[in-house]
Amino acid sequence: MLNQDSLAQLKGLKAQMEAEKERAEAVIKGTQARYGFAVLDDGREIFIPPDEMLKAFPDDRVRVCIRPDRGDKPIAEVEKLLDCPIGEFNGRCVRKGKALFVEPDLPRLSRWLFIPPHARNGVKEGDFVRAALLRHPIRDGKPQAKVLSIIGHTETVGIENLYTATKYQLSRDWSDEALTELEAGLASAEPLDDQRRRDLTDLEFVSIDAARTQDIDDALYAAPNSNGWCLYVAIADPTPFITPGGTLDQEIAARGTSIYFHGDAIAMLPEKLSQETCALAEGEDRPALVCKIEVNDSGEVGEFEFIEAVVRSRAKLSYIAVDRYLAGNYDELMSHATPLEALYQVYRALRGYREEQELVMEERPEYRWMLNDQKKIERIEKCDKLLSQKLVEECMVAANRCCARFLRERDCSGPFIGHRGFRPDRKDEIKRFMTRFMPDFVEQDLGELSVYRDAIQRMNQSTELPLRSMANRLLARAELLTKAAPHMGMGLACYSNCTSPLRKYVDFLVHRQIKAVLHGDDSASISSTELSSLSARLATVRQATREAEVWLQCEYLADNVGEEFEAIVAQISSSGFTAKLVDNGIEGQVDLRKDPEKFSFDRWAATLSSPSRTFQLEQPVKVRLARADAARREILFAPVPDSAPAPDSPGESSP
Repeated sequence: MLNQDSLAQLKGLKAQMEAEKERAEAVIKGTQARYGFAVLDDGREIFIPPDEMLKAFPDDRVRVCIRPDRGDKPIAEVEKLLDCPIGEFNGRCVRKGKALFVEPDLPRLSRWLFIPPHARNGVKEGDFVRAALLRHPIRDGKPQAKVLSIIGHTETVGIENLYTATKYQLSRDWSDEALTELEAGLASAEPLDDQRRRDLTDLEFVSIDAARTQDIDDALYAAPNSNGWCLYVAIADPTPFITPGGTLDQEIAARGTSIYFHGDAIAMLPEKLSQETCALAEGEDRPALVCKIEVNDSGEVGEFEFIEAVVRSRAKLSYIAVDRYLAGNYDELMSHATPLEALYQVYRALRGYREEQELVMEERPEYRWMLNDQKKIERIEKCDKLLSQKLVEECMVAANRCCARFLRERDCSGPFIGHRGFRPDRKDEIKRFMTRFMPDFVEQDLGELSVYRDAIQRMNQSTELPLRSMANRLLARAELLTKAAPHMGMGLACYSNCTSPLRKYVDFLVHRQIKAVLHGDDSASISSTELSSLSARLATVRQATREAEVWLQCEYLADNVGEEFEAIVAQISSSGFTAKLVDNGIEGQVDLRKDPEKFSFDRWAATLSSPSRTFQLEQPVKVRLARADAARREILFAPVPDSAPAPDSPGESSP
């Protein structure tokens, strides 16, 4: 037995050990290894050994006990779970022995979660599932999950789109309350009988869209006058059927846009509205918001007027048919020759003016995906934008800029679409870029619309270096605003969108603003908070559709590992570059960090150089497909030896 002195010494040692411990709240930070770190509120990061990491997930908020290890370095022990952000998630069922697990599709969680027999819901190995956390590992390091629903399996038709829509919670269904509101709106609203609407059914409107399009949201008509032309852009008007702030309106806002996957779509509006009641279908009288625009001979947009109207489309024309007609190869559209010829002349004038006085996005090749019955890519065809598509686009731009002017002149809250040009937080880098490549712009104010336009036009004209692409990292993104602001990217004093209210909630909100002004009502104002939420939803949709695309691309390329392709350097960084295949537009990463040669990165010239090779932005390059991993949504290429030029001198980047 221990004597009193020994017991006192032991108690003192325990007290000393307790005194050396610290308890604090922290967020778990995972690593690719088994260990992790506890990030304390004061910014400290404390090492968590592997055994303790089994008790928590990355991003968990926990209480930890911090104590010194044998080397007097602090380590953290997980004592209590405070909050776990993991709720529902997607994943795939995997098997180990007789046990079934779900492999979560979460960015920082690589652990398999055991599915107990009572929580399997009929799942089989290989199934894609929607799951939820059933048991947290805080007690014994053994987490469990339950299967909520089975999305499908590898052979399910369109599984890439189904899975991605479920992962990002992109709903296809409407609530009972929303559908009830819809039926009430369809029964009570009678926009065609509204005395405020002008009858424009005598004008020969035509719609020009993809052959399969049913949610036709615009139709065009133009006629020459003494100064040039009068262009009419008729836009479908769904607003009479939807009560502001109602359940249906809230669910439309939550979608934010129609979502277009390859081979599938999730409409923003119920089909009864978007494809039936509101679509500007051939031969049907429809409520519309019409933008009447005066365009002079030089292509300048002059006076304009927004009109609540009733219109009747004379024909639903396809892009391909109109393109063939404009090329003189399709006489079947001669009955629509008068409006089509006028529209073509308006297009040429509008386009010419924008190319000379403003900024037009550089034309790049487009790629058309041909899918088989399983909604997999059968082939990809490279194509150029059709003349008919450019014609429609130019008319839409004219109407959109008019709507921005309309809202700005009446001090409305938009939404406006602004683009600040060069990023305000990159002033030093921008100055260095200009000093190196465009010194006559160093002392000019690039925040001025005319100066910015001149700078971009100069970059576009550069033949020695791809200056426009090199400057991309210095440019801001377009944003939704409640106040009118320049759209530097288009060279316009202000811009908005109003031409797709059946497909885009931004356009729908703009319609409400315009109609509120026409009715003398100021109740349709938009808050910056609403626009922030809408921007976040649109970003989620872009991420979802991109993920589904990469999945399909991985499957398309899976049998071509080791094959060589012609590509261009689409993006470049210190670690490698993005290669874009010339024939099909598919992009993948080239990681040069493990290359036997050491590369130096010149951010100003956008080059990666080694003693024997140089890679530069937009440079043609030959690559070999190294991996097409559908599970990770990852495409990796490797440069083919001798496919890149040597630098001008050893150790230096090309100019």
